[in-house]
Formats: sequence, structure tokens, C-alpha cells
Amino acid sequence: MSMLTPPGMGGKYRITGDKYPRMRRPRRRGRLVAGVVASVAALSLVGWGTLQLIDVFTGGGDRASAAGSRTNCPTKAGASPSVSAAPFPKPGQITVNVLNATARGGLAKKTADELKKRGFKIGDVGNATPTYDKKVKGTGVLLGPSSALKTSLPVLSTQLASAETRTDTRKGTELDLIIGNGFKSLNPKAAADKALTTLSAPAPTSTGPKKHCG
Repeated sequence: MSMLTPPGMGGKYRITGDKYPRMRRPRRRGRLVAGVVASVAALSLVGWGTLQLIDVFTGGGDRASAAGSRTNCPTKAGASPSVSAAPFPKPGQITVNVLNATARGGLAKKTADELKKRGFKIGDVGNATPTYDKKVKGTGVLLGPSSALKTSLPVLSTQLASAETRTDTRKGTELDLIIGNGFKSLNPKAAADKALTTLSAPAPTSTGPKKHCG
């Protein structure tokens, strides 16, 4: 081995000039990794600070107010109280003319007597006018003034629910029950009383405002 061969070269290199071969220093990876980590941390801090500034200037407190709003839930109004309609008249306040439009005799009187037992006032009892005589195919027609459409006519219809309801231009408040060819009898008294009770029942009232949280 030549005297110019640096120790540790194992004879692989031979110096021909007057300079030693240049040796690379090992890379300092530790410093590189530390630098990267520091850069990432700095960027994270900058981003966090930016978000905080955005929250300050754009009302970031909305989240807190939203969380607090659960304790102050908006109220929902209950069902609107319905306007009370005029009370239905009682059977004793209604006068009924019972008219027979069939060829069967005695129906008008028999029906009038039953209505009287149920509390109705009875007016005329007899045969129907030519307008309806032998022309009513159903169980009957309940006829009255237009003002009775939502008052006394519904009360009378509880006694013969399958009858047709009509109005005319008559004066006064009396009603006509015109018996048709399909008539057999009035509704059973128990069923008629139940229908009358349901008709006269008061409308449900408002339950008031309720709180609702989404």
C-alpha cells in the first residue's frame, strides 16, 4: 500500500495527485425532520388564529346562542279557538208540519204523534201539496227556510237521517216533514237522542300555546 493511500481505503484508491479524495458528510436527517415539524406547527397556529379572528368578526357566538336557545324554545300556538256557532234550538222550539206524499193512509198522523212524544211542536198534519204528492221516492224531504239550514233543520234530521234536506222562500220558521214512498218509520228514539246529543255538544276549545324544541 502506498504511503499516500489514506488509512481505511483498503487499497481501493490510489492517490496520483497531491490532494485527498473528497469525502461526503452524512446527511443530517434529524435536523430536516425537526424543520418540517416546526413548519407544520407554525402553519397550524396561523390557521387556528385566522379561524378565531373570523369567528370574532362574523358572530361566532351564534353557536353558543344556539345552544342556549334550547332553554328558550319557541312556543307554538295551540289550536285556534273556534268561533262558537249559534246554539241549535231544542225540539220544543221547532214546529213541524207532517205531510204524507204516499198512497198509504195514516202515516202523517202516526209520525206526528211520535214526533210530539219526542218533544217537537206539531203544526199541520195531512197530505202533501201537489208539488210533492206521489213524487218523493226516498224516505222523505225536510223542508224549511234558508235560515233553518244550520239551525232547526239539522235538529229535525236527527229523527229521519236518510231524508233529503231542502230550503224554500217561505216566511216564518216552521218546517215540513214530507213522508216519501221509502218511509218506514222514524229513527229509533235511542239513536235519534244520541245524534241530537252529538249535534248539540260544544266544540273543543283551544289548549293554549305549547313549547316546541327542534
